[in-house]
Amino acid sequence: MPTVEGMFHTYAKSISADDLKASRDHRAFGGFSLGSVTTWLQFCHDYDYIRWFLPMSGSCWYYGTYGDFQIERNVDFIEQLVKDNHLDERGYFIYHAVGTQDAVKSQSIDMADEMLTRQIFTPEHYVFYLKQGGYHDFNAVQEYLYNALPLFFHFESAVSGKTAVKYTTDSAIGDVMNDPVFDGYGRLIFPVNTSYYGGSTLGDLSLTWYNYIDPDKTVEIVNYMSEHAAAGDTIFYNIYTDAEKAADPAKRDTGLFFFKGKPGAKFAVVNAGGGFAYVGAMHDSFPHALELSKTGYNAFALIYRPGSQTACEDLARAIAFIHEHAKELEVDASDYSLWGGSAGGRMAAWLGSYGTESFGEARYPRPAAVIVNYTGLSEVTGKEPPTYSAVGTSDGIASYRTMQSRINAIKANGTDAMIEIFSGLPHGFGLGTGTVAEGWIENAVAFWERNMK
Repeated sequence: MPTVEGMFHTYAKSISADDLKASRDHRAFGGFSLGSVTTWLQFCHDYDYIRWFLPMSGSCWYYGTYGDFQIERNVDFIEQLVKDNHLDERGYFIYHAVGTQDAVKSQSIDMADEMLTRQIFTPEHYVFYLKQGGYHDFNAVQEYLYNALPLFFHFESAVSGKTAVKYTTDSAIGDVMNDPVFDGYGRLIFPVNTSYYGGSTLGDLSLTWYNYIDPDKTVEIVNYMSEHAAAGDTIFYNIYTDAEKAADPAKRDTGLFFFKGKPGAKFAVVNAGGGFAYVGAMHDSFPHALELSKTGYNAFALIYRPGSQTACEDLARAIAFIHEHAKELEVDASDYSLWGGSAGGRMAAWLGSYGTESFGEARYPRPAAVIVNYTGLSEVTGKEPPTYSAVGTSDGIASYRTMQSRINAIKANGTDAMIEIFSGLPHGFGLGTGTVAEGWIENAVAFWERNMK
């Protein structure tokens, strides 16, 4: 686990024992034949690290081995292990399988018969599958995998008929904001100024000036947040102290939502638009941050005070906060990027050109790239960092011609810049899922990467 999860992006925050244990819900172990025996032993020894188990064609050999399987003693041990470690409450699931023509079927069948006599091994925790005509071969393994894997990685076993999804498109927006798991910051997930959004459920959410809001993405985001918060992950950071918020109550409505990528990876700050009247994060920054985290980058979505000056001050503070806490956050603070759409695009552009020192903070490194989407900003100072932009030809708020002229002017100054113009798209298309703009975020990431030192 440390080798694999230290190299790839997984649910483990780090490879420490505590973090590997905290992410047990997202880890499974399975094996065939002697690998099945190994799987049972993994359950006996490593239940703290693994929740899902798939032993195929083999029983537990905690006590005994060939000729002396000690089935009852092994099941007694497993039953006591479940009770002593409160695994009923913490959750575990074992899918046990063997074929009727398997040469070593007896040990599996005998163990299953014994386990199924114990009331503690309910279908939510233990399932035994006997494949009629199944041999000790790969064909049987294929079927076991096919049947078992859809039952894995749910908060409750699919056998029980319960669902792993906490929120759906029918869930009330108010239920998300008031969910205790968010510890008071749930109100910032949706616009604080409620006059700028409509709808009562996640499925019918609407945001002023925005188009193509994807209900499935909204549901994915709130479930992601809820799952990680429930697992003890810090997904929200205050950027101002209590004293600063007491002096300026508007600062209570600020903060950074963290979508963690690979530990030690570079970071991005994503800024939603909203005409400097509100923050449309659910469509214009949370989806982008989530997708960036899936690629391994660390992504922060900023909730800021409306108003162009205060918004830029909050972004400057966010950049300062991340640099100052880079070690704690496990991010590489070099070659970061700033992202934004509409008003958020202006914020990214302004901080990129003028720096944190122009908005009340100490001087921190400029971004390696800024991603500035559908905003009508025309000014070019000659200090712009590499800039990527995307806009639609039917945008009545931000003219694609204005944005194209700006990109051309940045290029003329010798700075890397590119623009993608999407035919027929209006303002605020977000990720552009299901439109001609779908995939622009991959191009933006590639642009950022080519400008890293």
